[in-house]
Amino acid sequence: MVKSMTGYGRGYAEYNNRAFTVELKSVNNRYLDVNIRYPKHLMSLEDKIRKHISTYISRGKIDVYISQDKFSKEDIEVKLDENIARAYCEAFSIMSERLNLENDITVSRLSKFQDVLTIEKREEVTEEIWNVLKEALEKALNMFIDMRQKEGIKLSEDLIHRCEKISNLVDKIEERSDLVVEEYREKIYQRVSEFLKDVAVDEARLLNEVAFFADKCNITEEIVRLKSHIKQFQDSLNLNEPIGKKLDFIVQEMNRETNTIGSKSNDLTITNLVVEIKSEIEKIREQIQNIE
Repeated sequence: MVKSMTGYGRGYAEYNNRAFTVELKSVNNRYLDVNIRYPKHLMSLEDKIRKHISTYISRGKIDVYISQDKFSKEDIEVKLDENIARAYCEAFSIMSERLNLENDITVSRLSKFQDVLTIEKREEVTEEIWNVLKEALEKALNMFIDMRQKEGIKLSEDLIHRCEKISNLVDKIEERSDLVVEEYREKIYQRVSEFLKDVAVDEARLLNEVAFFADKCNITEEIVRLKSHIKQFQDSLNLNEPIGKKLDFIVQEMNRETNTIGSKSNDLTITNLVVEIKSEIEKIREQIQNIE
């Protein structure tokens, strides 16, 4: 099945007052390149996240955004900086004495001043936290893959259409190649006859010249191989595995055989057909850059 390398997915999961949101987006890349942004306290889970993603995706530049939206009380620790609190209190006492103001400082007011109280997320990550995060990650991956598959169907339809067009052009080249040698024989016979006029034409030498030309411009092997590559390309579109790299290799071979046909051909009609095939191959090459 053809899958596009571009996609987006979002997942949310909540359990025991913990909640995570995971977002994925991807663009084309020759290999799997995963870039993860996550809260610092989830750093120990990075390897698990990467491995889990790699079981679903094999190619593409993947950006992953993870946020924790709710925290259990076990996940958070409130810390008091006693030195800062004392410094504030001393400053308020001096201010009260020097300016003759009432010192009405309370615990609730003091706690609002900067750095008196800080909230820290515990570094320890439990299996329960991973399970909630994994659920959100899988939801995002499922949405992400579904989008890739839908885009892949469109790509596959376009590629099938272009392969059929190339096959038709190859058939025309094959038909034309059978006539090229005969037309050459008639043309050279006519020219020699006009040049020699009343002198008899040496049929043996003429046949040797025609045979040499036929061997030089014979493209039967190239046509057979090109047809085989087209069939292999079409069959690969139905494989249930990543096929992007394989398709890229097949297209290179298709282009190689087409170039050889063009270089060996001594016929304008075939040359024009080769140009059309190369145009379609280039369009296919552009499309498969977006296939996983």
